[in-house]
Amino acid sequence: MVEFFLDTASLKEIEEFTRWGIADGVTTNQKIFLSEGGVDFKRRVLEICALVDGPVSVETTRSKVEELIAEAREYASWHRNVVVKIAMHADGRGLEVVHRLANDGIRTNMTVMMTFNQLVLAAKAGATYVSLFYNRSKEAGEDPVQIIRDYVRVAKDDALSAKLIVGSIRTPEDVSVAVAAGAHIMTVPAKILKQMPFSKRTEETIEEFDTAWHDFMALRRRKTAK
Repeated sequence: MVEFFLDTASLKEIEEFTRWGIADGVTTNQKIFLSEGGVDFKRRVLEICALVDGPVSVETTRSKVEELIAEAREYASWHRNVVVKIAMHADGRGLEVVHRLANDGIRTNMTVMMTFNQLVLAAKAGATYVSLFYNRSKEAGEDPVQIIRDYVRVAKDDALSAKLIVGSIRTPEDVSVAVAAGAHIMTVPAKILKQMPFSKRTEETIEEFDTAWHDFMALRRRKTAK
């Protein structure tokens, strides 16, 4: 069954969707933390880990291999739920970092990926999760739906253990298409999740049934009164 991660660092949003029973994990990045204002970074990560019994992706910010590894080890030491996000760089440094961290037993989420080749390389290097940016991939001229299908098939056939996370989600329809294509995990912003339970026809039908029940109870009272 597909898993849902919350693409947020808002405690309020995480608490809300945890009550819905759909929060399997959380993903964060630099832009998400910027939207939270001047919060204490480590404290917020730990607060998120306390709310969600699942992986919490925390993204590295350095540029050199040794700096990235040191930063990743620091984040991983904070809590057992932390998964370290490493970006896919063109020169392969991200792959080296992921590989070395995997050898250390540190879980990683290789991110900012747009192509099938990037996903396969990340999985081969030892990433725990591989993140496809759905709409950004489409904007780059790729076919993210076909990429999802191909990766899921190859991962199964070749026993690649890295789970595919699909992010860069902008509409509820994006979620539908990616899930139908076989995505292992969807990471979705709160504003999109809030739209997903809605169907105009569902609301109309509920109202119709409520009216029928009201009429039924009124009829029953009249019969009882006779």
